[in-house]
Amino acid sequence: MRIGLYPGTFDPVTLGHLDIIERATVLVDRLVIGVAINRDKGPMFDLDERVAMIEAECGRIAERTGIEIVAHSFENLLIDCAHDVGAKIIVRGLRAVADFEYEYQMVGMNRALDKNIETVFLMAEAQHQAIASRLVKEIARLGGDVSKFVSPDVCDALVSRVQQNNLEARAKRAT
Repeated sequence: MRIGLYPGTFDPVTLGHLDIIERATVLVDRLVIGVAINRDKGPMFDLDERVAMIEAECGRIAERTGIEIVAHSFENLLIDCAHDVGAKIIVRGLRAVADFEYEYQMVGMNRALDKNIETVFLMAEAQHQAIASRLVKEIARLGGDVSKFVSPDVCDALVSRVQQNNLEARAKRAT
């Protein structure tokens, strides 16, 4: 069985992520979405929320493709996560040349740790190349329309979270 691992923070999962996930299903028999616990990034959504978003969005892709897709949270080295889930393929999405430079370094390090795990790069479709979770969150925070970048369910979650954060900030300023 070919098991692939597509890692990221997915804060939130975007249409770009979903594009890579769907396209990765032709490469593997089982796709594990590694949802990283990255305390340095200060995510908008907690781990459980991000995993739930991935499960909901990937459930639809799994039904369409017939490929098993599961979410798996991790906080260890990517290569250790790959070992934990039995993956021999790491799937990475590329949007631009700048992504490749970073990913190239990561591949070298991962190969030094385990030369039996391959990394496969998938280019984002043209309409998704500008999408970055960081930018989507910023647009949402500033009241912009993010519906072109995320699914309707994720859009609703983003708008709700921004409203919640704004209410909490106003309450904090009032005290």
